[in-house]
Amino acid sequence: MITINLDKAKVITKERLRAERTPLLQALDVAQLRNLADPVALADIEAKKQVLRDVIKQVDSLTTLDELKAVQLPVLENN
Repeated sequence: MITINLDKAKVITKERLRAERTPLLQALDVAQLRNLADPVALADIEAKKQVLRDVIKQVDSLTTLDELKAVQLPVLENN
């Protein structure tokens, strides 16, 4: 019988999500630099970045392997 270590699975899931979100955060960093004079755009960009950060925190609350497999980064709207 194969036993899954849920703590290790959470670490692997977090690493996967971090790898997937890195290019998204980099693109948002570029957008942030391009919109330094627009406080509304900056607030929107920062909110999107926070959504991407929060996904990693949510992994800790998951309790099954199926939940870990299902977690994905949210699709962010383009402005």
